[in-house]
Amino acid sequence: MIHISDRLNRIKPSPSSMAGQRVRELRATGRDVIGLTTGEPDFDTPDHIKEAAIRAMSAGKTKYTDVGGTPDLKAAIKDKFSRENGLNYEANEIIVCSGAKQAIFNALMCTVEHGDEVIVPAPYWVSYPDIVRLAGGNPVFVPCPPENGFKMLPDQLEKAITPRTRWLVLNSPSNPGGAAYTRAEMKALTDVLMRHPHVCVMADDIYEHLLYDGREFVTPAQIEPALKERTLTINGVSKAYAMTGWRIGYAGGPAALIKNMVKLQSQSTSNPSSIGQAAAVQALSGPQDFIATSREVFQRRRDKVVKWLNEAPGVQCHKPEGAFYVFASCAGAIGKKTPGETVIQNDADFAMHLLESQNIAVIHGEAYGMSPFFRISFAAPEAHLQEGCRRIRLACEELV
Repeated sequence: MIHISDRLNRIKPSPSSMAGQRVRELRATGRDVIGLTTGEPDFDTPDHIKEAAIRAMSAGKTKYTDVGGTPDLKAAIKDKFSRENGLNYEANEIIVCSGAKQAIFNALMCTVEHGDEVIVPAPYWVSYPDIVRLAGGNPVFVPCPPENGFKMLPDQLEKAITPRTRWLVLNSPSNPGGAAYTRAEMKALTDVLMRHPHVCVMADDIYEHLLYDGREFVTPAQIEPALKERTLTINGVSKAYAMTGWRIGYAGGPAALIKNMVKLQSQSTSNPSSIGQAAAVQALSGPQDFIATSREVFQRRRDKVVKWLNEAPGVQCHKPEGAFYVFASCAGAIGKKTPGETVIQNDADFAMHLLESQNIAVIHGEAYGMSPFFRISFAAPEAHLQEGCRRIRLACEELV
C-alpha cells in the first residue's frame, strides 16, 4: 500500500473547485442545477489575445521557455506595473507562474518555516490558509465582519502581529467579500507595517480591474514605497482578461525572493505554457478597452443580485465594492426547519437545502472562514443569476 505523507493531512481539497466539480456531476445525472460557484468570467477570451496564441503556435513557439517566464512577457509585465501601479521592477524581480495561485504557493513555500505565522483577514480565499499549513506555518485569522465592509482595521492588524509573523496576505478587491481598500485605508495599514520591519506583505491584486462605482485601485507598495523591498505584488490575466484556463499569473518582488521562487518552480512545474505566455503578452500590451465594458456588465449584475437576494427571507446581502462575488448572510435561516423537518444549523446546512430543494449550488461561508454566510459568483449570464436568486428565495420561503 502506498503511504500518503502526513503533510497532506494539514489541508483539504479546495471547496470552490470541489463545488464546481459537484455541479458538473449533478448535471451529468440530468438534474437542472444552476451553479453559481465558479470564480471565472463567463465572457470568452478576446479575439486579439487568442490570435496571438495562434500566431505563436504557427511560429513554432511551443518549446520550453525560461523557468520564470519569457523575456517578452517579463517586459510586458514590467510595463504594466509601471503604467498602472507606479511600480518599477526589473526582469530579475519578476516571475511568471502557472496561475497566480502558483506564485502564492511558491512564495510561502520559500519563506515560511515550521511555526511561522501568516496573517489572513477573514473572510478569505479558500486556498490561503491551506497553502500556509502545507508550508508548515500557522494562519492567523483576523475577523472582518460586514459592518466593517469585510475590511481589516489597523488596530486589528497591530494586535495580530507577533515576533513569529512572516506575512500579511492582503487581497483587494477581495474574494469572497468584495472589499476594496481606499487609499486612506491602505495607508493606515501600511503605517502599521512600517512599525514592524519583520513582516512582509503579499498583495493579491488579481481583481484589480474589477472595481465598481468609480473606485480607485491601490496596492501596498504603491502607497508606501518603503515597503517595496518586503512586498510581493501578485497578479495575473485570468479575471480581467477572461483567461482562467490559460494559467498565467505573475509577481513582482525583491530579487532574492524571486530567485528562490524560480528555483522552486524549476523543480515543480518548470516554465508556464509557452503559448499562454505569448497570449498574455498581447493581453497586457494590446487593447484594454474591453475591460471597462466587462466591468460595467459586472456592476449591473452586482446591483441586481444584491437586490434580488435581499428579497429572500432570512438573507442579508452586503454590496461588494469589487470582484464578482456576493457574500451574503443567511443568519435569518439558522434554526429554521426544511419541509422535511431538518433543522438548518449552519451555513453548510443552508447550502445543502438550496441544492436539494431548488437545484441551486452556492458555497457555504465556513469555507471562507466566516459563518453563517454563503458566496455566489455573479460572473454568469443575467438570466442564470435571476433564476438562481429566484430559486434561493423559494428555498428560503420554504423554511419555517
